[in-house]
Amino acid sequence: MRAHPPASARPRGFTLVELMVVIVIIGLLATVVAINVLPSQDRAMVEKARADVAVLEQAVETYRLENLAYPRTDDSLDALLVAPRGLARPERYRQGGYIRRLPTDPWGNPYQYRQPSSRGAFDVFSFGADGTEGGEGDDADIGNWN
Repeated sequence: MRAHPPASARPRGFTLVELMVVIVIIGLLATVVAINVLPSQDRAMVEKARADVAVLEQAVETYRLENLAYPRTDDSLDALLVAPRGLARPERYRQGGYIRRLPTDPWGNPYQYRQPSSRGAFDVFSFGADGTEGGEGDDADIGNWN
């Protein structure tokens, strides 16, 4: 009769069942993390857009205080970087502009500017996740009127 080899001499490793259990557990954990993290990312993108709009709105107001008029729609937000043509008093334009650079919204699109506006003196806004005007939820426009 043959004796079993001692436990230290047996080959060590994982069985197929053990590997399958570990893979299932990792899959469940990944699913839970994805379900909890993805909505937070959408909220963070909307909040970043709101913060950017507030900064741009402040820069436009500063432009108006120093130049006695809002930039025109044709001048766009570029008027915050370089003096637009046709300023009544170009010497009043702040050297270096009113903002270092124009940010893009969290979805990679440029922020929009409209003056005059039906909502107020001017609009600074992002079209949201869908990149088109209007929409609801994550696709809703985010502007200085919110």
